[in-house]
Amino acid sequence: EVQLVESGGGLVQAGGSLRLSCAASGFTFDNYGIGWFRQAPGKEREGVSYISSSDGSTYYADSVKGRFTISSDNAKNTVFLQMNSLKPEDSAVYYCAVFSSLFNWYRMRYISWGQGTQVTVSS
Repeated sequence: EVQLVESGGGLVQAGGSLRLSCAASGFTFDNYGIGWFRQAPGKEREGVSYISSSDGSTYYADSVKGRFTISSDNAKNTVFLQMNSLKPEDSAVYYCAVFSSLFNWYRMRYISWGQGTQVTVSS
């Protein structure tokens, strides 16, 4: 059974940082990509970042480029999202999800996803 467990969310002031973690199990980690997406109340789901577990290539939404960094520890089947220079508009529930390809991340076609972790950035 595929399981994804996010952690690391919280309340932070604008300009602050948070580090999210996504612990994955139940599938061959190296064969898939892990992506983060977020959803705020009343807004559409937005893909934030993606990492290919096979070659480590990374991708970011324009809204977070230069501020967020995605990384993975394949030995621990864990993906991290380092979020710096946070803005109030980054407030959302952040989810990690398993994708079969980058193509499917762009289209938010995930195989499975976690329960989410709340990120709130105060102004």
